[in-house]
Amino acid sequence: MSGQLWSRSDSGFMATPTLSEELRTAVQPLSRFTQFCDVETALGKNRGDTYTWNIYGNTADDGDENGINENQKMPETTFPVGNGTVTVKEFGNSVPYSGKYDDLSEHPVKEIIHKTLKNDAARTMDRVAHGQFNATLLRATSTSATAFDLVDTGTAGGAHTNDLSLDHIKGIGDTMEERNIPVFDGEHYVLVARPTTLRPMRNELEGIHQYTSEGWMRIMEGEKGKYDNFRVVSQTNIPSAGFSNSDAAYFFGSDTVTEVVANPLELRGKIPDDYGRSKGIAWYYLGNFGITHADDTDANTKAQARIIKWDSTS
Repeated sequence: MSGQLWSRSDSGFMATPTLSEELRTAVQPLSRFTQFCDVETALGKNRGDTYTWNIYGNTADDGDENGINENQKMPETTFPVGNGTVTVKEFGNSVPYSGKYDDLSEHPVKEIIHKTLKNDAARTMDRVAHGQFNATLLRATSTSATAFDLVDTGTAGGAHTNDLSLDHIKGIGDTMEERNIPVFDGEHYVLVARPTTLRPMRNELEGIHQYTSEGWMRIMEGEKGKYDNFRVVSQTNIPSAGFSNSDAAYFFGSDTVTEVVANPLELRGKIPDDYGRSKGIAWYYLGNFGITHADDTDANTKAQARIIKWDSTS
């Protein structure tokens, strides 16, 4: 019986490592933005605590392409080291149920996990992660069916004149390469957008099976295929931005957003009260997300930005 999986915690709730693992496994296929975050472990941190991690920029000088002469000392350079900071927060939601429901249902807890809590946890965590992707300095706005303007102010430079097109995507890919934004998987960038935004290119996408025949490349959650140098992921956890033309989309490589985990996503049970008639089950997470490169101090720090948002003022 599901009740035998629970044990009483000293913190005032019922714990179940087995079902917590089942919840994390069920949530994973529903994630879109969280799957692209780098993870920092912050065990021991509590709600309201600040967690800081190091952010490393590019070297100030490149190596000399002419080589090092025999009697020449090894060249030396520096690289900027900044800090990312987040405040640890609690996240969660619960579903109450009665003792009678528990008694009459064969697997009530698992039903609640799979029908309700997993979807809520996935949407909530993705919204929190998305909030940091959305904090990027780089914003691209269409000016024609093939061209776009790119600004590094953190705010769209105007309103879209056209929907996102294949030419826009190729142009953004070229821009990311020119800015030396590191690729995500060693070869490709990532594009995340809603299904309607991706519709113009769906027929042009290279099928997933065509580039995973070796079986070595991880399939991303929600991945629809590959176009140009982008692996394309469809998402519906974040509502439409409501632009007149197109919708929001995110283009990025690696080293984008950091997830700080103080207490991994887990399942918690309410200690029954009212003589066992009142019960409940909840998902709980302690941590937060922070964008890695969003320093707008000067042109050099802005050049470290890793995410381009397809953005519009209306």
